[in-house]
Amino acid sequence: MALLYKLRNLLLPTLCIVMLFTGCKKADKTSQYTIGFSQCVGSDLWRRNMLDEMKMELSLHPDARFIYADADNSSKKQIKQVKQMLDEGIDLLIISPNEAQPLTGIVEQTYNKGIPVIVIDRKTSSDLYTAYVGADNYQIGKMAGEYIGNNLGKGNIVEVMGLPGSSPAIERHRGFSDALAKFNNIHIKAQVYGDWLKDHAQKQLYQVKPDLKTADALFAHNDVMAGASREVLNNLHLNHHVKVLGVDAMPGAGGGLQMVASKTIDASLVYPTGGKEAITTAFRILNKEAFSKENILQSLVIDSTNVQLMKMQWNKINNQQKDIERQQSLLEEQRQVYNSQQLVLNIIVITLVLAIVFGGLAFYWLMENRKINKSLEVKNNEILLQRNQLMEMSARAEVATEAKLNFFTNISHEFRTPLTLILSPVEDMMKNEKLNIIAGKNLKLIHKNTFRLLRLVNQLIDYRKIEYDKQQINASPNNLVHFVTDIMDSFQHNARKRNITLSLVSAEKNISVWFDSNMLDKVFFNLLSNALKFIKDNGRIIVTFTQNTNDVEIAIQDNGIGMEPEETEHIFDQFYQADNGNTKGSGLGLSLSKEIVLLHHGCIKVSSKKWHGTIFTISLPLGNPYNYSTGQHYKPVSTAAIDERSRIYTTDLEQDEIKVDSTGLGSPKEQSILVIEDNADLLGYLADKLGADYEVFTADNGLQGLAEAFEKVPDLIISDVVLPGMSGKVITENLKTDMRTSHIPVILLTAQASVEQQIDGISSMADVYMVKPFNYDQLLATVKNLLKNRVILKEHFTSDVSHGKIPASKSLDKKFLNDFTGIVEQNLANENFNVDDICKTIGISRVQLYRKVKALLGCSITDYILNRRLKKARYLLTHEGYSISEITYMVGFASPNYFSTVFKAQYNCTPSEFKRKQTS
Repeated sequence: MALLYKLRNLLLPTLCIVMLFTGCKKADKTSQYTIGFSQCVGSDLWRRNMLDEMKMELSLHPDARFIYADADNSSKKQIKQVKQMLDEGIDLLIISPNEAQPLTGIVEQTYNKGIPVIVIDRKTSSDLYTAYVGADNYQIGKMAGEYIGNNLGKGNIVEVMGLPGSSPAIERHRGFSDALAKFNNIHIKAQVYGDWLKDHAQKQLYQVKPDLKTADALFAHNDVMAGASREVLNNLHLNHHVKVLGVDAMPGAGGGLQMVASKTIDASLVYPTGGKEAITTAFRILNKEAFSKENILQSLVIDSTNVQLMKMQWNKINNQQKDIERQQSLLEEQRQVYNSQQLVLNIIVITLVLAIVFGGLAFYWLMENRKINKSLEVKNNEILLQRNQLMEMSARAEVATEAKLNFFTNISHEFRTPLTLILSPVEDMMKNEKLNIIAGKNLKLIHKNTFRLLRLVNQLIDYRKIEYDKQQINASPNNLVHFVTDIMDSFQHNARKRNITLSLVSAEKNISVWFDSNMLDKVFFNLLSNALKFIKDNGRIIVTFTQNTNDVEIAIQDNGIGMEPEETEHIFDQFYQADNGNTKGSGLGLSLSKEIVLLHHGCIKVSSKKWHGTIFTISLPLGNPYNYSTGQHYKPVSTAAIDERSRIYTTDLEQDEIKVDSTGLGSPKEQSILVIEDNADLLGYLADKLGADYEVFTADNGLQGLAEAFEKVPDLIISDVVLPGMSGKVITENLKTDMRTSHIPVILLTAQASVEQQIDGISSMADVYMVKPFNYDQLLATVKNLLKNRVILKEHFTSDVSHGKIPASKSLDKKFLNDFTGIVEQNLANENFNVDDICKTIGISRVQLYRKVKALLGCSITDYILNRRLKKARYLLTHEGYSISEITYMVGFASPNYFSTVFKAQYNCTPSEFKRKQTS
């Protein structure tokens, strides 16, 4: 009966689907969920039935997405499949573990991420799951043991177990052993592992042939191994007295019911698959409804006494399902034969006199069909209306997009005219020696950044032409080796200045390829300039040509900083820039290069490893892929044109050395500033401008900047937000949470101008957040204001030292001052007390302590200690009755004479005179 109930439930989803298609609507619509099902193995009949049950139940939830994976009896493969499901973003995981222990980790990991986990059929070694659905394997094993014990009375048993380590095999064996413990005359003579498979079970049974000869019964953990066991017994001619018991009792060809009916095996225990129950429980969990964590399915023993009844029930249910499918087919065909019903209706009208009943039925069906047609007409009108609206919206969006793109292209073209008007006068002024003496550095800076802006404008225009205008290329056969060599020559000057080896390797001196020189040169310009940007001095760049049968490969390899795997995945995406700040461009050059290579019927790929360099490989086809006429003439590439176009790229590579005045000439500067900026031009500009009034330290990446801050302890820090290695926000958080540098004001410079980004910058404890482009006078005024505030704080600190209360603007600075003054107060009487003792107690170096105290108190440590001793001595002379000798040693002076000398230098009177004045 339990099997009949389960099969009947499998048919319910089909009936519900029919009801939905005939006009019934559910009140509630299922939300969109993604459910992943990881099956340990899906090849056997029992697990196929489990999957069919799930799919039938899922038919009631059409909006749900179902992901299925078969691990094929491999725990490693199942773990990998579950991780892939997690990457796809599933809302719930259903898993039938291949083995308990190996799968425990991934199940716990999924559960701890907040994703519900339903364990079905087999369990893991942990209770960290949301729900369990399946039969009680321990109870099934116990039922098997009791059944054999009650029917056998006494004798020997061979047990064929499942996969070692799987929870069903472990629990069934434990239940079977516990049940047989009640029967003293029954013993388990042999145990083998069949791994749930027929071939494995037979192989293991042949190895225990002597035990089979003395066996009276054989218990296999599933029907597949039970059937295999019967074949082994038949081959050994032992089938006359050995009873075989299996587990599953699945209907259908090759199932356990058929085996019992044909007396292949003597009995089998029903092991419900739980597929329907798993899906039902899953939607209860996802819809926040009440559910049971342990869903134990019932079982029973099928043998010769009830197998025919179960087969009859199964056949009856199977026939009912076929009838339902046949009715569904008829309902589907009804719509197709509607037109022909008009003729049938006329015939029925003629025969109404003879068959009123048939006429009434025909009229009834006609009315129903009309209702359906009206409903369909309304729906069709709604669909047409929605389609028209979508078409209208699409047309509007297309017009708006085209207008934006046209504006974008036009404004990009307009940029070229003012850039030309900037570039030409600047180049004229650079030729003037007098102007070069006065403003040569600034003119070079303007010249370089004008070329940089021109390159960006050209890239935007080229990208617009390729992406939206579908630009065609004007290809001709040219020597690709000579073409690339000319481009490389444009970069040799920059490479030699940094001692970088830039070489070309090719077995062939002439490789003829069809390409458009005015477009393909942009690819090699971009790749070579990128290589030079991201490579250290004394590095190497090698361009290698490899000619194959159908194409030629050009590999551009460098030993620069390389990229992380996640960067290489998106490096050709539009406007992509890495978060770590190593990318200094617009994010458009490589995307444009890829599009140009694709227009040449080629491909481009990248391979890279962090700190081990990068290889860009371009493949271009040989021959004539454009179907041009054979009369196309060879068009030599102009070297002069290449040199002219290369200026846009090579000018950006020119890096002027940042010179910070470190000589002792000129007046010494009392305050110092650390500038952290990865743009060499901006770094040099700020260092040069600020160097007139302050001692300037520089760093071009986040890690170096943080190290410089700890080493130099400057009076103020100016930092960019996006930096290689470590962002400016992270630098600020590290500085403000470290006792050595918490007092230093920080100014963050950034192009991130949104209100949210500015709030985030201030939240990182920066003192000022300035948006690029900034006004230098405003920056200088901000610097002076922050430093002035620090001076005011110093005066406030030192004025209140005698009272032991030191207000601090930051809690970390206050803690440092409290610790420092407390250590000094505790050791005033110690004449051997010195700076090293303070360093050891606080835990920072002597240099950092000196700079910290100087920055906060405006005096040296020695002066501060001496001042505290004299102030305490004055207090003791005024309020206490100690002698001058006693006070001398109480405040840490070695002798009264030395104490008297120092006291007089400070207060213009000896201790004795001071005491007399206080008492008089």
